[in-house]
Amino acid sequence: MPEYTRVVTFEADESATEGLLNQIRSSDGPPPGVPATRITVLADRTAGRVIVAVRFGSEEDLRAGAAVLEAMSPAVEGAIRRVSVDVYEVLFEEQAP
Repeated sequence: MPEYTRVVTFEADESATEGLLNQIRSSDGPPPGVPATRITVLADRTAGRVIVAVRFGSEEDLRAGAAVLEAMSPAVEGAIRRVSVDVYEVLFEEQAP
């Protein structure tokens, strides 16, 4: 069964980037109603961009989780703006030796 990843790109200043990361780290897993299997946060601090990729085990889980995530706003200080939301099917993944 294929897995799916919801990828959200933000423009964020340093304060917002740290606040978002702290918010995610301090939570005890995904928010209620978000059946995620993995979360990855990437940042290009120089460019002021943050990517949050949330992995789901099925398309149904993706739809359920996306509905909850769409209703949320980052509770962080600083300047942050969502730039895009994309969905990808995970075709291949391998752990390097």
